[in-house]
Amino acid sequence: MLTIFAVVPLTKPARLTGNKSKKVTRILLISFFCLAAFGVKAQKVDSIYFHLYTDSLKKGTHNYINVDGKLSNGSWAPLTAKEIRFSASDCHFSGNELVVPANFKGDKITVKAVLKSNPDLVIERTIWIKIKPDGPLPTQEEVMREFKKKGRKRGN
Repeated sequence: MLTIFAVVPLTKPARLTGNKSKKVTRILLISFFCLAAFGVKAQKVDSIYFHLYTDSLKKGTHNYINVDGKLSNGSWAPLTAKEIRFSASDCHFSGNELVVPANFKGDKITVKAVLKSNPDLVIERTIWIKIKPDGPLPTQEEVMREFKKKGRKRGN
């Protein structure tokens, strides 16, 4: 046979005032967030991919190398140098940016990204250096003239 005892105070409980009340509130909030953190299951990165904004690198600039991770729930997340270890055949990285000096002589750079939490997830890509210099952009009038020419060709 199991007997359960309950303790019932005969007097009113003391009220928490001032600093005691703040301390209890803090302890309860911290406890709540700790329990909530354990309840939230962190998503694992299943695979990583390059999603480059360009097909070539420019000399004399910082070229952003975008790496995204596909999570175990199927969603995507951008990854930074906090999660990825970057390396390159030439030049160096500053965070996610590959720094290519203006006097760089090569015609391509091989970039490697390794997921820090799982070094088995590695991707590597060779990216070419832009050869043609940037030319002047067309004026608004030139763009509109070209647009009108294309419109007439479709109408005939």
